[in-house]
Amino acid sequence: MAHNPQREDYQRLGLRFARELDQGDPAAATRAFASFGRRFAQNRDALPQSDADRAFHLVVLASEVVDYQLPFATDEQAPGLIQRGKDLLDEALSLDPSCHDAVRMRSSSQTPSIDERYRFLLERVDDVRASCEQAREEAGAELDGERRALAQDIAMRPYWRWMASLAEEALICGRNLAAADAAERLLAADPRDTSDARFTLSYALAKLEDERGLAELERRYAEISPLRGPDDAWILLAHLALAHKRCDFRGARAQLRRIVELYPGAVGTLVRQSELPDGEFARLRVAPYSEDELVLAVSEGVVLLQEGNDRSGRGVLGSWVAREAALLDPAAAREAASAAQPEEAQR
Repeated sequence: MAHNPQREDYQRLGLRFARELDQGDPAAATRAFASFGRRFAQNRDALPQSDADRAFHLVVLASEVVDYQLPFATDEQAPGLIQRGKDLLDEALSLDPSCHDAVRMRSSSQTPSIDERYRFLLERVDDVRASCEQAREEAGAELDGERRALAQDIAMRPYWRWMASLAEEALICGRNLAAADAAERLLAADPRDTSDARFTLSYALAKLEDERGLAELERRYAEISPLRGPDDAWILLAHLALAHKRCDFRGARAQLRRIVELYPGAVGTLVRQSELPDGEFARLRVAPYSEDELVLAVSEGVVLLQEGNDRSGRGVLGSWVAREAALLDPAAAREAASAAQPEEAQR
């Protein structure tokens, strides 16, 4: 259910195009809408759109640059991509100063620290909610049926993404209660959990050592995520961390083995424990139970893995996980360690 900026761009213009066609002949409108997908792909600028729609499209382009190109760029390419992302977001804000996604994404480079960004998001979250709720009411007044439901959903997504960023920043800052509260507020606003707030919540509960809360979240998966059970990497790593903290090493190993059974390439990922930059538009979109999903969960899981002092510099839990994972597949562990050496030498 992760946010897909390209799909949302398509939905926004599709709704506007359909509303324009409603004013004409129904048969002609049906024929015209049949060509919408081709026109969107080949000549998007010629379609009916507002400045807010154009601003969102610039956000989509910035997301592609910052979230999906920059992490894989060379040192020579990175500065140009960073500047390109900033320019796109600045242009979006020049078209629509109330483009909340652009404001939120731009704040990453404008706030000097993680704590400052957390405060920036917190101070503005109520205004963003009020703005999105007003847009939702306006959409409800203008449309009906499925269009109305979609338009109202789109209207609230910038607020959901703002709340998701707030929860994630709070977790990184060590404000674990605030992270759990923000994730719960987001789940209340979007029970389908488009933002995957349950992942952030599972780590916040593990940091709080709230075993009862984590068990309750696991029970709620049937409502939050009916098509996927409570066996994603986030909740499994959260259970692993809690078991390790109470010295239940048998239980921790059981969670570790479950991760290795579910995810391809798991041993290498758990040995490397690579850190990725967080998605600026939203949490990166990855396939469920893929190696990429585990890489993302482990990267976000550094808040658990790097707790405590350890000679390796990884943290007590991080070192234990790497060591135990290597025992499950020594060959994969050696390969992962070998591949990591050139990367470390470049740092």
